[in-house]
Amino acid sequence: MLLREGETRIPSGCAIAGIVNKKGKAFSGEDIIKSIALMRERSNGLGGGFAAYGIYPEYKDHYALHMFYDDKKFKEETEIFLNENFDIEIGGKIPTEKVHTIVNAPIIWRYFVRVRKDKLVESEQNEDDYVANCVMKINSELTGAYVVSSGKNMGAFKAVGYPEEVGEFYKLDNYKGYAWTAHGRFPTNTPGWWGGAHPFTLLDWSIVHNGEISSYGANQRYLEMFGYKCTLQTDTEAITYIFDLLLRKHHLPLDVAITAMAAPFWSEIERMPDEKKELVKTIRAVYGSLLVNGPFSVILGSRNGIVALNDRLKLRSLVAATKGDFLYIASEESAIRRICKNPEKVWAPKGGEPVIGLLEGVEKI
Repeated sequence: MLLREGETRIPSGCAIAGIVNKKGKAFSGEDIIKSIALMRERSNGLGGGFAAYGIYPEYKDHYALHMFYDDKKFKEETEIFLNENFDIEIGGKIPTEKVHTIVNAPIIWRYFVRVRKDKLVESEQNEDDYVANCVMKINSELTGAYVVSSGKNMGAFKAVGYPEEVGEFYKLDNYKGYAWTAHGRFPTNTPGWWGGAHPFTLLDWSIVHNGEISSYGANQRYLEMFGYKCTLQTDTEAITYIFDLLLRKHHLPLDVAITAMAAPFWSEIERMPDEKKELVKTIRAVYGSLLVNGPFSVILGSRNGIVALNDRLKLRSLVAATKGDFLYIASEESAIRRICKNPEKVWAPKGGEPVIGLLEGVEKI
C-alpha cells in the first residue's frame, strides 16, 4: 500500500519560525501565527507553541512563571514551595478560549514573582541561578507540576495541537511583543504531551527546534555536572541548557558558543590561520561533550533578540529575510512571504552559520 505524507514518519518534519523587531517595537502575535500555520503539513497535531518577549511591561522586573499542573493537589503543593522561595506579586489563570481540537488541558497558571531576599542571601547565589535551580527542582522533584517558562517580560505558550490552534487557544493575537518564535511539532522519538511541546525555556532563553540530536546522551551527562536536570523526555531541552551554560554561566561570546555546539570539521580547522586554529581546537577540547550532532535547525530567543542556527551539513532547512527593522526566520521561505510579501533580502544561511537579530544598541544575545 502506498503511504502518503501524514501516514508515515517524516524525519524532516517540524516547523520553526521567528520574528524580531530590532528597534524593540511591540507587535501582535497574529503574524507569527500566520507564518507557522502555513507550514501545517510539517506538524501532526501533537505539539505546537510560541515564545513571546516584551509581553509583560507592567511586570518587567518580575520573573513570570508559567505553570502546568496535573490537578489541584499538585498545584497546592507547588504553591507552598513557591511561597517559601518567592514573593508572589500576583497569580492567576492564563486566559484561554475553547478550541475543540485542544483537549485534556492541564491547569494553566502564571505567577509574577521576585526572589525572597532572605532566601537569596542564604543560598549565596545570584537571582538567575536561584530561579534556575528552583525550576530544576520543580520539574524533577515535584510530581504533577511543570514550569513552562520562567523569564522576565516573556512567556511560553504551548499545548498538544497544531500551532495555529494553540495560538487561538491562548488568544495570542491579544498579546504584543517585540520578538516571537513558534514551533509546529512532528514527534519522532518522544511522546506528544503538553510538556513536550516546544518552546523549551529556562529564564529568558527559549528554543524551538527541528531535528534529532544523536549526541543527547553525551550532552546530558555533561550538563548534569553543572546542576542541570534533563527530565522532559526530549533532546531539545538539552539545547536550551547548553546555551544557558555557555552564554550565561560561562560568559562566552556567542561565536564561541556556536563553535562549541556546531564546530567546524577537523579538515576545515586544519586550514585555518594558526591563531584561529588554536582557538577552535581549544574550544573543541574543552567543550567536546557539548558538540550537537545530528540534523537540526534551532531558533534561540532571548530578551536581547533571536539567533537561528542549523547543523554543519545543513540537513534541516532554514531561511531568513529582512525588511526595515524586522528580521524573519522560518523553515520555509513561503512562511516568511505569507507575512512579508516583499522582503528586502532573503537568504538561506550556510550550515553552522548563525543568523543574528539583536535589539538596537545591544551588543550580545
